[in-house]
Formats: sequence, C-alpha cells, structure tokens
Amino acid sequence: MDRRRLLILGAAVVAVLGVALVLTYARSADARAEDRFGGVDVLVATQQLAPGETIEAAEAAGKIGTAKVARGDVLDGAGATADALKGEVALVPIYPGEQLIAAKFGSSAEAAATLPIPPGKMAVSVNLTDAARVSGFLEPGSEVSVFLNGTDPQTGQTFTRLLLPRVTVLGVGSTAPVTTTTTGDDGAPTTEELPRTLLTVAVDQKDAQKVLYASSNGELAFALINGDSKVKGGGGGVTSTNLFK
Repeated sequence: MDRRRLLILGAAVVAVLGVALVLTYARSADARAEDRFGGVDVLVATQQLAPGETIEAAEAAGKIGTAKVARGDVLDGAGATADALKGEVALVPIYPGEQLIAAKFGSSAEAAATLPIPPGKMAVSVNLTDAARVSGFLEPGSEVSVFLNGTDPQTGQTFTRLLLPRVTVLGVGSTAPVTTTTTGDDGAPTTEELPRTLLTVAVDQKDAQKVLYASSNGELAFALINGDSKVKGGGGGVTSTNLFK
C-alpha cells in the first residue's frame, strides 16, 4: 500500500513538473515571438521623397507617416520620430512604404553630390506650381519641354513660347506654398495660396542661363514628353495676335 502511494505521489510530482516545464517553455516562446514579431512603430514614406527634399518639407507635404513593423524587420537607423533627421535632406529617392533610415539622409552638399548629373551638364532648380509641373506626374528621369509665359519688354505684349525642347528632370522636392494676390476686372484683390514644387533639371551652361533668366522674368511651365513626342523649336510663339490663327 505504501509502495502504491509512493508511485502515485511520484507520478503526481512528475506531472506537476511537466506542466511547469511546458508553461515555462510557452512563456519563453511567447517572449521570443514578441521580440521577433511584435509590432514596432517606425517612420515610413507615404509618398515618394525626391533627392534633395528636406525632412521638414516632406512632413509638411504629408509624405511621412508611421507603420507597425515586426521587431526583426526594423532597419538600422529607423525610428518612430524624425528628430534625428531634422535639417537633413534625402540623398536618394525614397519610395512609398520604405522605412526612413539615417543612412538615406544627409546634408544638402551630400545630396547635390548624389544627383546623377550627365557629363557636361549642370543642375538648375526652379519653383513651379502644380499646373506648371504637369500636376505631379514629373519624377526624376522624366523628360520635359520648357515653355515661358512672358512679356515682351519692347512692345509690352504677352506671349507663350518654347524655351527648351527637351531636358531631363533630376529631382523633385516640395517647398512651402506661395501666396499671390491678383486684381480682378472689378478692381477687387484676390489672394490665394499656390502650392509650389522645386524642380531640378540637367542643362548646359547656355540653357542654365536661359532657365534662370526666364524664371526671374516670367513664368516657366514644363510639358511632360516621351520618345514619340514631337517638339519643334523656333518661331515667335503664341501671342494675342496669332492665338486663333
């Protein structure tokens, strides 16, 4: 009888120990799973960031958000806030869904050095409204024709004319909205905020001078083109005298 009791007691002890070991293993597995797969908030791009675009401009444009990422998938240099990236710019294109990591940001000088400027060309930037940049369809690598809306200083006549037939876009970066005031036919002023975007293009010295002069003395507009687009230079452009001819 005593022997039977000892056997039963021993079996009970073994069972208790087994349950304890199973619980310990389960808790350890849960801890490992939490460490490997538990969600962590990190900053990600919700829209594409262009090389040279500041972290502040990207935040103001709503291009940055947070997403939960498994702990094991968090990249080195990623974080939940942009504090460590303040004052820096994107060095490379950052696409929607990418984690924002320190290695992809740096100073403006570093960003300029990473622009893929073709041999013999230089990078020039101009500010354009949404309409003048094809409503956001431009991106690094796009080819555009550049038009100028200006006024003839001798005759005072306004015109629209092709300035450059084909140039390559190197970078696209947001800037702050610009407030403009116009006067209507009734003499009443109208104030509005126009979103503007910094466009960087590759040009030679002569064309750079044209772009900079034209942007200071008129309004530039880019037209998106491809290999099949037909662009013809020369001519006097369009004025009020030949608009309907």
